[in-house]
Amino acid sequence: MKIAVVGTGYVGLVTGTCFAETGNDVTCIDIDEKKVNSLKNGKITIYEPGLEVIFQRNLEQGRLNFTTDLAEGIEGAKIIFLALPTPPGEDGSADLKYVLTVASDLGPILKEYAVIVDKSTVPVGTADKVHAAIKENAKVDFDVVSNPEFLREGVAVDDFMKPDRVVIGTTSEKAKKLMETLYAPLVRQGNPVIFMDEKSAELTKYAANSFLATKITFMNEIANMCELLGADVDSVRKGVGTDTRIGKRFLFAGIGYGGSCFPKDVQALAKSAQQVNYDFRILKSVMDVNEDQKTKLIPKIKEYFGGDLKGKTIGLWGLSFKPYTDDIREAPSLYNIEKLVEAGAQVKAYDPEGMENVQGQIGEKITYCHDAYSAINGADALLIATEWPVFRTPDFEKVAKLLNNKVIFDGRNLYSPEQMKDLGFTYVSIGRETING
Repeated sequence: MKIAVVGTGYVGLVTGTCFAETGNDVTCIDIDEKKVNSLKNGKITIYEPGLEVIFQRNLEQGRLNFTTDLAEGIEGAKIIFLALPTPPGEDGSADLKYVLTVASDLGPILKEYAVIVDKSTVPVGTADKVHAAIKENAKVDFDVVSNPEFLREGVAVDDFMKPDRVVIGTTSEKAKKLMETLYAPLVRQGNPVIFMDEKSAELTKYAANSFLATKITFMNEIANMCELLGADVDSVRKGVGTDTRIGKRFLFAGIGYGGSCFPKDVQALAKSAQQVNYDFRILKSVMDVNEDQKTKLIPKIKEYFGGDLKGKTIGLWGLSFKPYTDDIREAPSLYNIEKLVEAGAQVKAYDPEGMENVQGQIGEKITYCHDAYSAINGADALLIATEWPVFRTPDFEKVAKLLNNKVIFDGRNLYSPEQMKDLGFTYVSIGRETING
């Protein structure tokens, strides 16, 4: 099947590449000429484990193509995906200008029936707006479908190729049959393709991400209670997570969630509720708690140094919002850097993938190091902000020698307090006993 994907960001590139992998003829379209040329020349523009292998294979075999020309890109396409940015506006609502601009552009250039698919995360009612924008100048029939993505950065290829479920919002039987055919190779093991109306599909995406963000935030609240009561959040997590009604995932305490989805989706759902005069109180609390949680360790770092961080150097492990990605959007590390620099500290940082993006955003406010040990060489303390596997089993003897003080502030609870006590470190984590070395 001929498919077009408008937008070559994270969702668009994964979507286009994975559909090419199942044998479709895919053209990805983007207005960024530099990016399109890079992709044409085989240079992938995002970091996602496993993506580059299938990207190169499908590029070489001619199933994956790139262009800046919208009319050229959609020619002959039976299905056109819109995978465009929907950044939060000043009021927190999702900004639809990119989606609606492309929708308007599609109207006069559609030459035959096609299914236009909203793949971007969009507010309820967007399918209707896209339909209206296309219809204004369209001369042929078309359908607009909502097909939200549920990709986790770091495992997006597996999520796409072996989805837990596929959600499709449409009331058109013609569109339904085309979407069933497209997704059939990905659900051969019986995972469901769930059809519903467009508005329900749009809300499903926001509801899923907001629930997961709430689950994370609830456990961080429990962690904060543990610190006050002398309980251990890891024990509580195990006791709670074995309840099959709750489950084990998204129960790890830490310094809050970040990334491209949870922060903006929670904010956008809360704004959508406000627009229909509904007070979504849980989401307001989730956002407030997460904002505070990101820099929860800063007061403890200041306390350790007697309230004064001027002239101190903090080694920072982890910049991306989670491991296996170079995505730094809303990453807790950035909030900690800001607070540390404001307090007069110097920051030396290492991340396996995120340093280039951080440097592009904040410049030379911090020192970027080529490995984890360089980041703590001569530092007064270590702060861990991302749970990359490379940080899980370091050479602690080397860590102790390189640090000026044997102190670790662990925002991801990578190590056990008992282990740190045996090693003689001062160890401060989230929701667990503080070890004074």
